Amino acid sequence: MRLPLTLALLPFSVQAINIISSNDDGWAEINIRQLYDSLTAAGHSVVISAPAENESGTGSNDGTPSVLTSPCEFNSCPTGSPAYGQNSTEPRFNYVNSYPVTAIKYGINTLASTFFDASTPDLAVAGPNVGSNLGLGVFFSGTVGAATYAANTAGIPAIAFSGATGSQTAWDVSSVPVYSTVYAELARKVTDQLIAAGTPYLPENVWLNVNFGKVSDSSCATADDFTFVLSRIHAAVPLITAEDVETCGSTRLPTETKVVGSDGCFASVSVGMAGDKLDADATVQGVVLEKLADLLTCL
Repeated sequence: MRLPLTLALLPFSVQAINIISSNDDGWAEINIRQLYDSLTAAGHSVVISAPAENESGTGSNDGTPSVLTSPCEFNSCPTGSPAYGQNSTEPRFNYVNSYPVTAIKYGINTLASTFFDASTPDLAVAGPNVGSNLGLGVFFSGTVGAATYAANTAGIPAIAFSGATGSQTAWDVSSVPVYSTVYAELARKVTDQLIAAGTPYLPENVWLNVNFGKVSDSSCATADDFTFVLSRIHAAVPLITAEDVETCGSTRLPTETKVVGSDGCFASVSVGMAGDKLDADATVQGVVLEKLADLLTCL
């Protein structure tokens, strides 16, 4: 399949869907709030269900939520707050005092029926994570853990978003960092393109690992500066790893590490199997390639 050399415009109108949102950086971190704003502005119905505190590096751990013995991150809730809670003025912002998997599970099993017109979300998104989740890092990422739980256990198509630039930042910072706005817009582009391609949004038990390159005030400073490249999560082993989907004149996709580390403004899109967090085969990659073709370029 020949890919377009420029980023195609998304359809003017994309069907609004129900989206559950989580992360591992915490419910009050600015990236998840910026993504909420971007997806909501696009017409989607979004509910955040994320950890009360930074739970980075907790992978697919799951545990029983407990009463808080210290304040939520950035003092977003006081000591002694219940194990589950919500923002007093925006009930769609919810925390769970436990791991990312536990938080998104609560969102799917409990919050969805409260806020959505259906009992199950149409799509799960995680992130944008503060820092990249590349290669072997996917096994340890709580953001990835939340996304793969949704796809593997709950049967909901899922995307994990991560950005190379940034640091833990409160939702109420006086000036929103450029990277946070850019990553939210890029995540919305991928989400809307996937939705526009129609249901099923992804094959069964499949998740996307999307990593955005670095952003600064002078370089890669807008979402339009970025191009997306289909990639693989893990490096292929010569003579052992099966061929990838054929695209850009090759049957071997670049690793997401190579894409994000290349000169320019690139974002990698890898197709993974949620059960083991390994790369999907060429057939499944081909389904995603077809769905996202208008968004993808060659490296």
